[in-house]
Amino acid sequence: MISGLSAYSYIQVSNDTPSAGGIAMILSRAYGRSVVTAAGAMLMVFSMVINESLVARTFATDCLRPFDVEDTSVLIPVIAVGINVAGFLINIAGHEAIGTISTFAAVLKVGGILVFAGATLWVAGSSFQPASTGSTGSGAGGLLAGVALAILAYKGCTTITTSGDEVEDPHRNAGRAIVISLAVCVAVYLLVSWAVGSMLIIPEIVAARDYSLAEAARPTFCSAGVTFTVAVAIIATASGLPASLLAVSRMLAMLTDMALIPQHTLVYSVVVAGTLAVLFDLGRIAAIGAIFSLVMDIAIQWSGFRHRRGELRVRGPVDADHADEPS
Repeated sequence: MISGLSAYSYIQVSNDTPSAGGIAMILSRAYGRSVVTAAGAMLMVFSMVINESLVARTFATDCLRPFDVEDTSVLIPVIAVGINVAGFLINIAGHEAIGTISTFAAVLKVGGILVFAGATLWVAGSSFQPASTGSTGSGAGGLLAGVALAILAYKGCTTITTSGDEVEDPHRNAGRAIVISLAVCVAVYLLVSWAVGSMLIIPEIVAARDYSLAEAARPTFCSAGVTFTVAVAIIATASGLPASLLAVSRMLAMLTDMALIPQHTLVYSVVVAGTLAVLFDLGRIAAIGAIFSLVMDIAIQWSGFRHRRGELRVRGPVDADHADEPS
């Protein structure tokens, strides 16, 4: 629900001026070529860079899963840095290569996840297994933290704003793409959560941590289930990184043209993403990324509400004297 409200704001502001600059163009329309625009856009870049390091770390962890390598192994940061470099090289090859890879990988990963969820639910009899007896949960604080982290799972839809000048009829199709992507994610994520919850109780999910999907597949597919889910996870992470880098590069290119940041910032972003993947585990990277993403969402919504209300026809609290007017 929160990601949907945020996405609606992105649709409204990006529809006004579809551009490859995405967030940078949205902010520049509200604040001009200013420090606020540069700082806000770089905040979005940082959130994407953090997401890249999260994806890279997940990719490395999944690659080593079949070999029972510990999470503390030095191989994890080495592979994470390697996949970041590979994503950078693919990005240099051009957006057509990225589009082809992303489309092919999307079919494989969504199809694979649906096969896993469907087979698991069929074996479990579609019954959701409750948490262990006596578990009281973590209260409102735990729910808030869970929602904040879960927002990262839907954050990819905002990268669609960087394709506005290439999409046919962007005023109509860019918004549709964002809505459809969110709807697909909701369906897939709910099926996966249902499948995992049908096979594992809460303590088992916590113990498995980053491998809960593989552990849930084990009773259904035996040892082949671990290999299958790990393969799907590798495809998902490997294909997501180049697309994220493409969005970052587009935004940085616009900021460079506006003389708000120095050249070659994309190289620096790849270095930062690799450094984060080396220094932090998945939980800490996700927490940092969630904070950055939420702050950026607030900045985007405030820029539209405060500075461009007339252009975007945004209205504040309902005025009793004008309640009968169309919104």
